[in-house]
Amino acid sequence: MNAPLKEEFLTLQEFVSAAKRNLPPGPWNYLVGGAETETTVRRNRLALDSIGFRPRVLKDVSKVDASSTFLSRQVRLPILLAPIGGLESIVEGGAAAAARSAAAFGVPQMLSSVCQPGLEATAAAADTLRVFQLYVRGDDAWVDDHVRRAMDNGYSAFCLTVDVSMYSRRERDLVGRFVKPWRATAPAGSNFQSGLSWAQVKRFKDKHSDKRLPLIIKGIATAEDAEIAVQHGVEVVYCSNHGGRQLDHGLGSAAVLPEIVKAVAGRAEVWVDGGFMRGTDIVKAIALGATTVGLGRLPCLALGAAGTPGLVRALEILENEVQTCLGLLGVTSFAELTPQHVVAAPPVGEHDVFSAFPLLGEP
Repeated sequence: MNAPLKEEFLTLQEFVSAAKRNLPPGPWNYLVGGAETETTVRRNRLALDSIGFRPRVLKDVSKVDASSTFLSRQVRLPILLAPIGGLESIVEGGAAAAARSAAAFGVPQMLSSVCQPGLEATAAAADTLRVFQLYVRGDDAWVDDHVRRAMDNGYSAFCLTVDVSMYSRRERDLVGRFVKPWRATAPAGSNFQSGLSWAQVKRFKDKHSDKRLPLIIKGIATAEDAEIAVQHGVEVVYCSNHGGRQLDHGLGSAAVLPEIVKAVAGRAEVWVDGGFMRGTDIVKAIALGATTVGLGRLPCLALGAAGTPGLVRALEILENEVQTCLGLLGVTSFAELTPQHVVAAPPVGEHDVFSAFPLLGEP
């Protein structure tokens, strides 16, 4: 299926140019933009670029295994396709197209509740490991209905996103007068998301813990909130700043990841997203204590460039980058990776949403 794409795409940065050619201005700016000054977007990359490697040599790395586990299941890479609202504006089929890519390659998908074709149809599109992410737009009964539907359709965990109590000002969208179709009905239920509190998290755990449905809290950006999440019995603390799309002037995810890992202290899994584009980014996150890295913009770029097979090809390249990085660090698997393999380092160059792809700026 991927044979022609192996020649068309030899690097991840080639997907950026192809996606920009294919996408209309509105969806493109939505994909690459962030809140207000987009400082948080740039800090996501700055945080990753401020981590250096400490390689060990003369190790036998003739065989490198980049696989990992996700909720106790084997996966090809320690990543998941992060939830993206409005994937249908990026690729025909929306989340269903992403699900088919995830299944073909062997990584999990987290479905956004504001992404078409919806919970049931996305589950039916491919047999893959999947998680459901909910923006709360209704009362407790409304939430419980989504829990039931998620379980009925084979979702392995349930996620509440908690960094959207206010919908941010995304100025690329505003300047371009881009009205996102999936936002059309959001204002009617936005008061439920702004009223979300730890009380609802407690209610969820009290009501649904017997169903063996792990709860993920996405949008944790401080050690203090990570501690509270663990105290509420949350199984996954998801370190995220919404890709820089919500609070402007936030810290980069990789910068706050160590304090969250320390606060959790092994009592829950820690996942992270925010600016991750390359294999080296994945390795840095795992070395710092994350168990899974969410990818948002990169899958969108690959889908926008070449659809479902494009995303599979991008993941193949990413896997090769990861294997190369692990081998050059002197380890043969993520199990051998430790915090001693990374160190704070002065960043170089510019830091923006595409600074991981330096050749894009060359003629």
